[in-house]
Amino acid sequence: MRFASLGSGSKGNATLVQSGETLLMIDCGFSVRETTRRMARLGLQPDQLQAILVTHEHSDHCAGVARLSRRHNIPVYLTHGTASSGRCDGSHTFCCFNCDDQFDIGQISVQTVAVPHDAVEPCQFRLSAAGRSLGVLTDLGCVTPHVVDSYRGCDSLLLEFNHDSDMLLLGKYPPHLKSRVGGDWGHLNNEQAAGLLRQLDCAGALNNLVVAHISENNNSRDSAERALCEVLDSLERVVWAQQDEGFDWLQV
Repeated sequence: MRFASLGSGSKGNATLVQSGETLLMIDCGFSVRETTRRMARLGLQPDQLQAILVTHEHSDHCAGVARLSRRHNIPVYLTHGTASSGRCDGSHTFCCFNCDDQFDIGQISVQTVAVPHDAVEPCQFRLSAAGRSLGVLTDLGCVTPHVVDSYRGCDSLLLEFNHDSDMLLLGKYPPHLKSRVGGDWGHLNNEQAAGLLRQLDCAGALNNLVVAHISENNNSRDSAERALCEVLDSLERVVWAQQDEGFDWLQV
């Protein structure tokens, strides 16, 4: 199993996961044209997708889902709550599930994980194939015991390091947005993400740790690295997901 990103951040998110002939996309926050262009960089086309998995209805994760699905006849997997938001209406077809359901798509087993975020019924995913597992975890405001239990033992992990708390506090966002981003239903700060790694006790064993969903306004690489150095002996296996470029294929 391998994975790659078409882009990660507040302007759009999409992650590809592939095992054998099975190719999945997690979220699509880009236009059809932009998604197609970014997939072509990886030698792929949208009609090769078996499914689009949606984490929640915020536009940076679902803006392109319906049109991409409809144009290429791709089924969309999402929670009943996310479907009820109407943000993915017009998709080719819906396959609705409850948070914490498990199901298979081709060669990939998908475990859904409920997370605290300010959406109707948000979830994240742990994907497994051929004895390997990939954790994808962004868009949550705090780390719950359920999240810790759900991501133990991953071989690779894509994890949100959204903001530096001091930069957010002193930044230009209005007070209500600062409260939202930094609250328990917003996004993980660097220390929370590093703390999760400490609780998982797997940082040294990960084949890849992808730092994702980094705020362009309220975070810096130096700040995230300082937090990471508290729990990692080396940053050698850390990959930085970029908004404009994502990252190329990594083996789980």
